[in-house]
Amino acid sequence: MGKYFGTDGFRGEANVTLTVEDAYKVGRFLGWYYGKKKPEEKCRVVIGKDTRRSSYMFEYSLVAGLTASGADAYLLHVTTTPSVSYVVRTEEFNCGIMISASHNPFYDNGIKVINEKGEKLEEEVITEIEKYLDGEMGEIPYAVRDQIGRTVDYAAGRNRYIGYLISIATRSFKNKKVGLDCANGSASAIAKNVFDALGAETHVIHNNPDGVNINTNCGSTHMGDLQKYVVENGLDVGFAYDGDADRCLAVDGEGNLVDGDKIMYVCGKYMKEQGSLVNNTVVTTIMSNFGLYKALEREGIAFEKTAVGDKYVYENMSQNGHCLGGEQSGHIIFSKHATTGDGILTSLKIMEVMLEKKESLKKLADEVEIYPQVLKNVRVHDKKTAQDDPEVQAEVQKVADALGDTGRILLRQSGTEPVVRVMVEAETNAICEKYVDQVIDVMKARGHVI
Repeated sequence: MGKYFGTDGFRGEANVTLTVEDAYKVGRFLGWYYGKKKPEEKCRVVIGKDTRRSSYMFEYSLVAGLTASGADAYLLHVTTTPSVSYVVRTEEFNCGIMISASHNPFYDNGIKVINEKGEKLEEEVITEIEKYLDGEMGEIPYAVRDQIGRTVDYAAGRNRYIGYLISIATRSFKNKKVGLDCANGSASAIAKNVFDALGAETHVIHNNPDGVNINTNCGSTHMGDLQKYVVENGLDVGFAYDGDADRCLAVDGEGNLVDGDKIMYVCGKYMKEQGSLVNNTVVTTIMSNFGLYKALEREGIAFEKTAVGDKYVYENMSQNGHCLGGEQSGHIIFSKHATTGDGILTSLKIMEVMLEKKESLKKLADEVEIYPQVLKNVRVHDKKTAQDDPEVQAEVQKVADALGDTGRILLRQSGTEPVVRVMVEAETNAICEKYVDQVIDVMKARGHVI
């Protein structure tokens, strides 16, 4: 990770740690960098945004920077992160930008840069951007006269992505009652259109964004409303997305949560049965539950573990040719169809399994017995110092020794916030709580906690 760019872009509080000047400079750099790579062609950059109030401000700043460096900026307007990735890779753009802080509160925002292959930006390019942001590489020349870039309304690109999603479905959703929680975010502009087109009886909540209600007590980080809604309305299934719709968590017909681990199991088992699970392997992160691994082993499915972040999951998949991977939080990647996590695509894939096997999601997901897990986010002054503190590490080792082979403890830094995450899996919730709090108490005593 870089100084400004974490595992998922340059993220921070709007106009506090991520400012309009930062966005302008990112635009200036990208327009210049990709323009000089192919000087005989006009640089083309596509931009999408979520529904945060500050997303419009950052969009205009990025456009000013891009066009000042000679690039043409194509605007998808409010759309999802995976749609930007799709448009970049299918319509030969030099790169793409998504303005979003994903699942973060409305006052945060972020700049995600996607390369010409539709993948997260390479680390070497991020390093160069950060040098420019820090004033370490001199001035970038301005475009003049007819070399100045232009801005193009490109809502048609988003519509093509919607058509692509619809084309992936293998069956009609007729007679299926589906609930969607759009998190008052990007999915509000797309998800219902897809499910309606496929014939579902579509019920939608939290799809009235006002700029400040994105992710507020809704979406994939707050599942309670959808769980209640599915039960009260007798729906077959529910899907919840995050702010930029690259995540999906599900709810079965009885209101039970189906997280990313269970989604990977349900889809992985089905794909193995269909002969489409390449290398017979599912790629997970170190945050996946013991229960997932036990279930995969029972089905004879191999698995690999990466660092946390769908970026690292995709890197592993790309390098090894695997076709299914993801995170417990709902970033699921189906590499046959996408190069990033795609929440709406994930919900379509779950529907495919339910329809083809003629089973409820509850029956499909109940085959995984999830171990109790407690994860607490601790806001700290300096996440690296807090995690590397010898006394904190000694306490983590003490907990690991006590758990033995009946559980595990994991301490890791957030890629986007001043947070250390403390996670314990064990046989009971009480044991998890006890050991998580034990480690947090040491962090407090050492003066790390804000």
